[in-house]
Amino acid sequence: MKSARNKLVVFLAFTIGTIIGLFKGEEAKQKWVFKLKTKYENKRLVAQKKSLARKGGVMLDDIEMAAYHNY
Repeated sequence: MKSARNKLVVFLAFTIGTIIGLFKGEEAKQKWVFKLKTKYENKRLVAQKKSLARKGGVMLDDIEMAAYHNY
């Protein structure tokens, strides 16, 4: 379910980005897609850290989360 939702979000970001690119240009499209993806990824990371803390796990920084945990 999460994988399908992630794919849908990325698909919608690129689709809407393409429409923005048609009207405002390619640079505006790239900025918008980057902003949206970054915002979504940051929310996901915060949720993972909160979930880990609730379960009694050790708080890890971003590099450790990326290296040792595959959610």
